[in-house]
Amino acid sequence: MEKVVLGLSGGVDSAVTAALLQADGYEVHGLFLDLGHGGGQDAETAAARLGIPLYHAQVQADFERTICAYFKESYRAGRTPIPCVLCNPLIKFRALAEYADEIGAKYLATGHYARISHDSAGRALLRRAVSAKDQSYMLHRLPREFLSRCIFPLGEAENKQAVRTYAEQSAIPAAQKKDSMDLCFIPDGDWCGWLERNGVQLPEGNFVDESGNILGRHRGLHRYTVGQRKGLGISAAGRLFVTGLRPEPNEIVLSLTDPRCYELTAEQMHYCAPEYAANGPFPCSVRVRFSQRADPAVVHPAGDTVRITFPDGVRAPAPGQAAVLYDGDIVIGGGFICPART
Repeated sequence: MEKVVLGLSGGVDSAVTAALLQADGYEVHGLFLDLGHGGGQDAETAAARLGIPLYHAQVQADFERTICAYFKESYRAGRTPIPCVLCNPLIKFRALAEYADEIGAKYLATGHYARISHDSAGRALLRRAVSAKDQSYMLHRLPREFLSRCIFPLGEAENKQAVRTYAEQSAIPAAQKKDSMDLCFIPDGDWCGWLERNGVQLPEGNFVDESGNILGRHRGLHRYTVGQRKGLGISAAGRLFVTGLRPEPNEIVLSLTDPRCYELTAEQMHYCAPEYAANGPFPCSVRVRFSQRADPAVVHPAGDTVRITFPDGVRAPAPGQAAVLYDGDIVIGGGFICPART
């Protein structure tokens, strides 16, 4: 019986994942990542119901040193951070792999909605999930050596309701537990309050138009992102959109035109399928936000950066968010969107 280490949070997704792995004949070992924010009891309850051992990994210090620091510095720089993208390779899957190596487990598993397959050369490929809940975007920075060990049972689920139905039929306690909609380290969703409590005090500044004319006052760069159109509090002849954040003069640029981009640069590129970038420019589709569709594009690799051109344009790419590249449902890789040149 093959061992697999499962990231077990106590939510319905990870609990159902454990049950599915058991049904497939795996010896499941649970790992709860303790960030110092509670939740361990739910994981213990799920593990007891499923009859699997549970180990608690104390990762709070590493999480604060890497993910929380990145989160704060991104807002200071006028960027919109996406912490899960970094947490997965640096904290979550690293902890899974370390514990798996310790107990002699070959495989790693989580409740993510994604899939793994292999190409003709036997190389692991990260793929979109069947469900619209697809989370492959958040996993694109996983190195191939992790992907080759990953099992994502929920990747084949039709939708979240199908997962809940399975949980109910299997008498899993978390069947009706609400989904976590916020950042795991900011469960109340008040990231502005969290930043202020953690030493990030971003001052008010000016809203300006594209010519630099002052339109009013903003409440701090951390409260806004490119493409935002609600909560601006500025009267105009039409609907205003945030088109840029300027940290140095502490200005936010507004425009009556919905921001659309035809070319962007992404940095700190990571390829989970590096063979795609081996021979120069290549066509693909690109998602510039987790919640946004993939748009046709051409990628021009240049070391750890890429230039991405969009024949039809793409709406409101925000600096700091991830540009993730796809070939159909295969994830090629991705990088962090750079500020547009002004």
